[in-house]
Amino acid sequence: MAGTSISTSKEPSSLRLTEFEVIAGSEQHALDLAACSALRRAVFIDEQGVPEALEWDGLDPVARHFLALESAPASESVALGTARMRIVDGHAKAERVAVRKDARTRGVGRFLMLAIEAHARRQGLPTVVLHAQVSAIPFYERLGYRAHGEVFPSAGIDHREMTKPLA
Repeated sequence: MAGTSISTSKEPSSLRLTEFEVIAGSEQHALDLAACSALRRAVFIDEQGVPEALEWDGLDPVARHFLALESAPASESVALGTARMRIVDGHAKAERVAVRKDARTRGVGRFLMLAIEAHARRQGLPTVVLHAQVSAIPFYERLGYRAHGEVFPSAGIDHREMTKPLA
């Protein structure tokens, strides 16, 4: 579903979404995955200090990937954010949600989460679950997610589990 547009009044109209699964031999998917990986490296490894061995967990080939792009002059697109989704225990699990530092507060994270929720609904999944960094909990709460359980460390960063029913 490349080039899908999702828009609400809060997202810049220049955002577009590329949604894909990794398929061997697909040059476009390789380019899209490289853009996702570059964003994740910048946010998680470089900015937050997550060890590479934890970030590259081997699950990318079994996940659905979402890449938020902003159209720029001269028909170039700029990758602003990425996320991935896997089906775990019959629920959608949102993972690796990363937005470029200079693009935060522009609706990119919301855009990505709405895309994950839409895909999960199309798959007939009842709930989206995620492990949110504690500092990001207010962002997810504004999208209707609820935190539960104790705070736990992951990659040296405190997290809490959050869920959102899709019904």
